Amino acid sequence: MFLRGPSGSGKSTLLSLVAGVVTPQVGVVRVLGRDLGALGSVERDRFRADHIGFIFQMFNLIPYLSVVENVSLPCGFSKRRRARARESVQAEAVRLLEHLDMAAADVLRRPVTELSVGQQQRVAAARALIGAPELVIADEPTSALDVDRRAAFIDLLFRECAREQAALMFVSHDASLAPLFDRAIQFTELNRAGVPSAGPPAVARGIA
Repeated sequence: MFLRGPSGSGKSTLLSLVAGVVTPQVGVVRVLGRDLGALGSVERDRFRADHIGFIFQMFNLIPYLSVVENVSLPCGFSKRRRARARESVQAEAVRLLEHLDMAAADVLRRPVTELSVGQQQRVAAARALIGAPELVIADEPTSALDVDRRAAFIDLLFRECAREQAALMFVSHDASLAPLFDRAIQFTELNRAGVPSAGPPAVARGIA
């Protein structure tokens, strides 16, 4: 699913709701059949660690860890994702990085603070994909990539999601990417469709 909308349209709010970072004031958000609002904060954290891979717009990499250690990190928080790695966790991390042109030996051992912005973005993508989460959420993941690397990056996302039958929610301002996806949603249309005559905010009602 491709999601596009201007700043302030509710993209970040929607992603936070789907990831269980916040809970809805009105309505129900169900992911993989689970009502996230009915879970406690610890249960939502566990659910997110086990089932959702998140590519953050600002990457959120750990500065004192190497590239491989950053990619492997989700498997340290989730036994489920660690068990789903098809090889060892480190081998799986290297495989994903190789697909993103990041598998050179000197790069793998380098602190992420020494990487370019585009390289950091690819590390963040590999981290989200490791352990085969059922849902991958990508928040503006191609903003720092050139045209060739953007194409390789999206190809990797599609192939990895297809390989594991995972859903992909992809947020971007780049309208040219929309035809690549099974479904494209404009937030302006979503919010307009969800506006009630009176009641809760449009975005909350639209996803209920």
